[in-house]
Amino acid sequence: MTQRVGILQQKGGVGKTTNTINIAGALADRGLDVLAVDMDPQGYLTHRLGFEDAYTANEPTLYNALKEPTEHDVEDLTVQHVEFDLLPANIDMFRLEQDLIASGMRPRMRLDQLFDGADAWDVILVDAPPSLGPLNDNVALATQQLVVPVEADDSSQLALNHLLRQLDTLESRYDVHVDILGVVVSNVEYPLDNEQKNNIEWFQDRFEDHVPVWEVRNRAAIKRAIKNGESVFGENAEETDMREVYAAIAEEINDG
Repeated sequence: MTQRVGILQQKGGVGKTTNTINIAGALADRGLDVLAVDMDPQGYLTHRLGFEDAYTANEPTLYNALKEPTEHDVEDLTVQHVEFDLLPANIDMFRLEQDLIASGMRPRMRLDQLFDGADAWDVILVDAPPSLGPLNDNVALATQQLVVPVEADDSSQLALNHLLRQLDTLESRYDVHVDILGVVVSNVEYPLDNEQKNNIEWFQDRFEDHVPVWEVRNRAAIKRAIKNGESVFGENAEETDMREVYAAIAEEINDG
């Protein structure tokens, strides 16, 4: 059975796309067939992987598929990256939230419907948009397993509390259970200043009895890999100690 995992946090700038690429690369490095899905209308994942043309392509696209999920096959919409497959975002997705709400037909379940029968991959990894709304809800309900990126600052604490309340609402309204597989503290700078230290301790105290809390340190090798359109597991990527962190995240997902 294909495993679905959302990389979800409504706060921007916490490394969702960077983490999505590197987790997908780590899963592929384990020999798994992986599909990365770009649910962000801004298309950062699509652009970072070098598929600018797909972002402005004519229909059918992910936009059309989310409007009429039973009329489209995921495999027909994907493109091949050297490490894993990609279901690219499309510029028309800026209209999607309004279109889904206006449809009045379970707009938060469209991605789940689209994924029905999408069994060509071992793992589907979804990069969610930086907002609370129908698109983010679609990711949570379609995957029901989340990796949550944060940064070591007070605003990430607040955003995470908002996210947890939203998940409680979805679970109650749709009679589902959404698991958080782990929390990724992104862009950590050593030596730690007091703010980073206190915030990392807060995430550890809040979650480590339940799920892993991983630290991804700020590394030039990660930035250069992303600039080259690949993960730190890519053929041309530099060695970095953060491979071990992403390998641990992939192991948690694979064993989950």
